[in-house]
Amino acid sequence: MLGKTSKFLATTVLGLGLATGAQAQSDDPVRIGWTAWSDAEFVTKLAANVIENRLGRDVELVQTDIAPQYQGVAEGDIDVMLMSWQPGTHSDYLDQVNSDGVKAVNLGLLYGYARLGWAVPDYIPEEEVSSIEDLKKDSVRENLDGTITGIDPGAGLMRLSNETIEEYGLDYDLQSSSGAGMTAALDRAINRDEWIVVTAWSPHWMFGAYDLRYLEDPEGTLGSYERIHAFANVGFYQENPEVAMTLSRMQLPLADLEAAMFNAQEGSYEDAVAQYIEDNPARVEYWVTGELD
Repeated sequence: MLGKTSKFLATTVLGLGLATGAQAQSDDPVRIGWTAWSDAEFVTKLAANVIENRLGRDVELVQTDIAPQYQGVAEGDIDVMLMSWQPGTHSDYLDQVNSDGVKAVNLGLLYGYARLGWAVPDYIPEEEVSSIEDLKKDSVRENLDGTITGIDPGAGLMRLSNETIEEYGLDYDLQSSSGAGMTAALDRAINRDEWIVVTAWSPHWMFGAYDLRYLEDPEGTLGSYERIHAFANVGFYQENPEVAMTLSRMQLPLADLEAAMFNAQEGSYEDAVAQYIEDNPARVEYWVTGELD
């Protein structure tokens, strides 16, 4: 039944395209913005591989912080970004670029059940530190040197972390770094059995590499579960319908994504992408064609 329905819809859409003189696909490279976060790097390079090798389009990857990505999409300097955390974390960025008319449009869900938080290594006694509230203890602050290890300053997680410090009345310094800098600091601390609190998010390969736990957030300042979406410039679909439809179908199970991210850390993102495509041919085929077996 699904096969017949898909064929009928395809025939109908083709007929409408011919009747209305639908535009041909653009030949310009697809410019995809990305940030140096482990999940963003894997998902972006996976999309680039599929677009290049299955759709025959050139791809240009544009690495920048998250806030400039929204601006780049809105102004047309970037075609697509694949790391929009909704509905809370990136809502301010989206509201700003769409404040005087829609310039960035939602292509669809990439994965769900993502979350933000502050995490600590499991060897830190839970009876001493189980909640963000516990960071107020003098002994805990001393062990942590009054520091929360963060990521790039433009990230929504950093904005929420600053709000969390204020809401809980914490006398802590939020150190800006990068995703790689944060995990390097975490690795050093764990190798030395030192105390550390890091700004964290799921999915992330570090939860597969280390024994970590999130701190409870009774005030809810770091939010709840989020969804990650693809956003594109307002005219992107009209000029690139095949690419846009492929991205709109590109959903990944969270467990698959975390496993692939860990593989990337053990080797390279390019190898992890190639392995994922080889291991999931039916899923990739659906992304490209929309056909269900």
